[in-house]
Amino acid sequence: MNDSVESSNVIKIPTDKLALGMFVTAIDHQQSKVAIRNPGQIKHRDAILKLKKNNILLVWVDIDRSSDTCGLKKAGKSSSVSSLLVRKATVTRDSQQAQAKKLLAEAKGLIQKVMSETFSGKAIEVNQFEDVADKMIESVMDDADAFKCISALRTKDAYLLEHSINVAFLLVTFGKHLKLDRELLKQMAVGGILHDIGKIQVDNEILHKPGKLTPEEFEHMKLHQVYAMEIMNETKGLSQVSKDVCLMHHEKLDGRGYPNGLKDEQIPQHGRMSCIVDIFDALTASRCYKEAMSPAAAFKILISLTPFHLDQKLVYEFIRCVGIYPVGSLVQLSDERVGIVWDSKGRDALHPVVKCFYSIKYKRYTEVTMVDLLKSELHIERGVSPGSLDVDPSQFY
Repeated sequence: MNDSVESSNVIKIPTDKLALGMFVTAIDHQQSKVAIRNPGQIKHRDAILKLKKNNILLVWVDIDRSSDTCGLKKAGKSSSVSSLLVRKATVTRDSQQAQAKKLLAEAKGLIQKVMSETFSGKAIEVNQFEDVADKMIESVMDDADAFKCISALRTKDAYLLEHSINVAFLLVTFGKHLKLDRELLKQMAVGGILHDIGKIQVDNEILHKPGKLTPEEFEHMKLHQVYAMEIMNETKGLSQVSKDVCLMHHEKLDGRGYPNGLKDEQIPQHGRMSCIVDIFDALTASRCYKEAMSPAAAFKILISLTPFHLDQKLVYEFIRCVGIYPVGSLVQLSDERVGIVWDSKGRDALHPVVKCFYSIKYKRYTEVTMVDLLKSELHIERGVSPGSLDVDPSQFY
């Protein structure tokens, strides 16, 4: 095993009472608890004999991380209740993901409609975005993991729509992590949904160019913020926070950003947050000219952009908020299976539940299995970008 993250359900038992599947975290030496170098489940009788041979009379066992068949966990009624709770949790996740899909489709449709209307010169009606923002906040409060899994399902041809929704969702999730009040979350979400609205005026060939922009093309691309300012000025009922999120996501702390070259304290916290989430979501998205990065690789880039471009303290808070292996991301386990990070509630970053579906070793799909890394000898080897796989993982979300 690679580490020892204990649950609160740890007991001391005699070595004579050890059984296969029990998760040993420490030994009792001279009436003191001593952590062992390689904690883990007992797989062979030899391990028990070795403890006895070394005159270890008592050991500490983590019940939660022990196998269900080792005899520590109550059978009968309690196990049926436990399985009922698991089924209930699955049903809840399924229903919440269905709601998240519905919300995502609604938001996409709204953004598409508003972009079309704005292109035709029609003013934006803020209240419709506030309704979507309210639903998004409810989704995050109820089960952010459900929305994370759905938002991980991205298509290259719908980047602009999905990016706007994901930026809004990330801002709400990040804001909740920072304990910001609900009204501020709502205003940030509206700004996130609208943050790329100026791109409707950008030349399509430049907007969708499959390669690096020339200096002239980049100057044209930067005009989307000028167009956004014009749109914001004509939009009634839009809060200053929403405008800031829209107009500050390309600013830099050293004053070298655009459109206004703002510097340091001229960029408020919500503006700094928008810079971080905009870059992170762009890096982890597939585009016509690049594959998606894993979140871990994107985090390295975010850190490299501190402190001159991005706020260093907020970047580290964002990494804590999202997690090294966010729900919905792909990971490779130590047995070379690939899976989706499925659940991380109440867990440390390295021990989520992973929904495995593919083997890199055998280059084939496997039986879909939920692997609880708190109860397994396996560990995460690395994050995986979807483009590096020879198969499409979308059917398993």
